[in-house]
Amino acid sequence: MKLFKIRGGVHPDDRKQLAAGQAIESLPMPALLHIPLQQHIGAPASPAVRRGQRVAKGDLLAQGQGVISAPVHAPTSGRIMGVGSYPAHHASGLSVPTITLQPDGEDRWADHIQGVEDPFALEPEEVAARVAKAGVVGMGGATFPAAVKLNLRKRYRIHTLVINGAECEPYLTCDDRLMRERADSVIDGIRIMAHALGVERIIVAIENNKPEAQAAMAVAAADDSRIRIARLPTRYPMGSEKHLVQTLTGRETPARGLTADIGVVVHNPATAFAVHEALRFGYPLVSRVVTVTGGAIAQPRNLRVLLGTKVQDLLDHCGGFRVDPERLISGGPMMGQPLPSTRVPMVKGSNGVLALTVEETNEREPMPCIRCGSCVQACPCGLVPLEMAAHTRVGDLEGAVGLGLMDCISCGSCAYACPGHIPLVQFFNYAKGEMAARGRAKQKQAETKRLAEQRTARMEAIKQAKREAMAKRKREMAAKKKAEAEKKAAAEAQGGQEGQTDRPVRSASETEA
Repeated sequence: MKLFKIRGGVHPDDRKQLAAGQAIESLPMPALLHIPLQQHIGAPASPAVRRGQRVAKGDLLAQGQGVISAPVHAPTSGRIMGVGSYPAHHASGLSVPTITLQPDGEDRWADHIQGVEDPFALEPEEVAARVAKAGVVGMGGATFPAAVKLNLRKRYRIHTLVINGAECEPYLTCDDRLMRERADSVIDGIRIMAHALGVERIIVAIENNKPEAQAAMAVAAADDSRIRIARLPTRYPMGSEKHLVQTLTGRETPARGLTADIGVVVHNPATAFAVHEALRFGYPLVSRVVTVTGGAIAQPRNLRVLLGTKVQDLLDHCGGFRVDPERLISGGPMMGQPLPSTRVPMVKGSNGVLALTVEETNEREPMPCIRCGSCVQACPCGLVPLEMAAHTRVGDLEGAVGLGLMDCISCGSCAYACPGHIPLVQFFNYAKGEMAARGRAKQKQAETKRLAEQRTARMEAIKQAKREAMAKRKREMAAKKKAEAEKKAAAEAQGGQEGQTDRPVRSASETEA
């Protein structure tokens, strides 16, 4: 298959050999599960259970709210211990609404869980509805509700489905192992998604450092002429959605646009597997495959874990730490986020837990920029990181935006390539966060102004209504007084006429006398 060249990118040591040879194994049942209500982009789910309630595996715990949201289900059978707050799987470590479930050890599926014998007989809308009901989200890390993407055919002319099996982040091997071990199931999920989208062109893109996955997926897709296996060069960030599509099609996604704008929808192999389980068996998304690796891990592994399992449970199953880790990361080393503690739970978007040594982090003090241009050459988006960083340093965020800040995908290629070890991507993440905060503040200010204007208009309307009512009462009182005066005058006039009529008439003799 012809591939198109894209700009930039870097070639970090992938270090996948630590866990690539480890088959997927199921993590033993933990003592407690802490299930956050927001494991997806969009509105958080609303609790549908109460403390003390018993649930079966797959029962609804929280209902999605709005179009961009996803429900949350019970990862196993047990009893609800509480609906409260618990530290989030996020660098901030802030507490978020969470349901705590105590497993009963039976791992019993709910009676209502039932799959479809022939998913291809369903209407596309029904496929998307079942995917939404199962709480399936993008499992490559973005966690965008999968059903929303499947419904893009209503707004765009979709002609191609791309499966992003690049897994370009160093260390991570969960998608690699899933495609190797469950290729038939992944291909089935891909076909179901293609049916929902109504496309006849399917590309499964896998980097060349995963030859076993390439071979397994090719065998599983051999009887479907629509599916092509694209063998990608090993380069970071080949897994970036827009750059992957450009590599495969030669077409560039518009700035701040969607790949759907050029007729392409991208999904992850793990998402395809979840769609397979949701349609064939009726299983909601309650577990996922996670890579636990890094130089500090005693026994790196690929684990299938229940959502809500604490990070510490994964580490214990992998033999703990070989040496004290310098840094704990959720996800890959390039775009992952620091873990605030090992108490936080695994969520739908958690694809890796890394424990890195001092040698692996290779932290150094930043040096002044010498304007060598290494970051410019590495940027896959064609930006000028050194100039954006210069504007960000002095607080000129609007200037950074003018140079393309909002088109930055935060891949970290610039920081990796910088010989001065300048944390460029951290500058840009800060700037984007600050711009988002300013946008929210501006929106809040505009909303406050709108509400104040509405209140002013409402109060003025009330005052005007009062003035009109008072004027009306005055007119009515004046009219009433006038009517009474007229009535009194008429009565007096009538009384005078009657007095003249009742006066006795004198005779002529009386007059002469």
